Amino acid sequence: MGTPLETLGPCLSICHECDLLNEVPPLPPDGCARCGRCGHILFRNPANCVDKTLALTISALLLWIVANVFPFLSFGMPGNLVRTNLVSGVVSLYEQGQTILSIVVLITSIIAPALQIAGLLYVLVPLSRGRRLPSARRTMRWLGHVKPWSMMEVFLLGILVSMVKLGGMADVIPGVALWAFCFLIVVLSWALSTLEPRVLWEQLDRAERVGRPAN
Repeated sequence: MGTPLETLGPCLSICHECDLLNEVPPLPPDGCARCGRCGHILFRNPANCVDKTLALTISALLLWIVANVFPFLSFGMPGNLVRTNLVSGVVSLYEQGQTILSIVVLITSIIAPALQIAGLLYVLVPLSRGRRLPSARRTMRWLGHVKPWSMMEVFLLGILVSMVKLGGMADVIPGVALWAFCFLIVVLSWALSTLEPRVLWEQLDRAERVGRPAN
């Protein structure tokens, strides 16, 4: 898919445990750097880091589409079931006068995950080909500010509590979108944990040097 991951170049790294400034030699693929004083892992150099994260991000995109298009929950009495999805749930909250809550749900459960996925794709798709799009560095910094707003786990917990409370009064049937939403939480978290920031910045530097015209 992309070029094989090269050795991660030498650098200086501060240990977050004991504050020692370490001079790290070049790391081979699947190598890790440890603090010379306390042994804490400074960072890793996982092989094919960009390609693995890109594959997980594409999976997250497909799950996000399913979670927003298909029915999320069906509830009611037999023969009179009401189907809802994520967007209709936000609209219902707004129509009931819960404006602030509807905005919070919209941002944390729909917009923030979409921005995370779009930002990762913007950076990783060209990088897997050894290229870098304009503002790739700014996009990665911006993703760090968006991450705290993605609180799908809290939203899912609220849905599960509501399902338990409504279970004694009406039939509550999970839809395809609910299962996709659950898998989306896992896959997107997996993608973000797989991506090693230092490897990404190193790859961006290499792509910039390759794309820079010779003087």
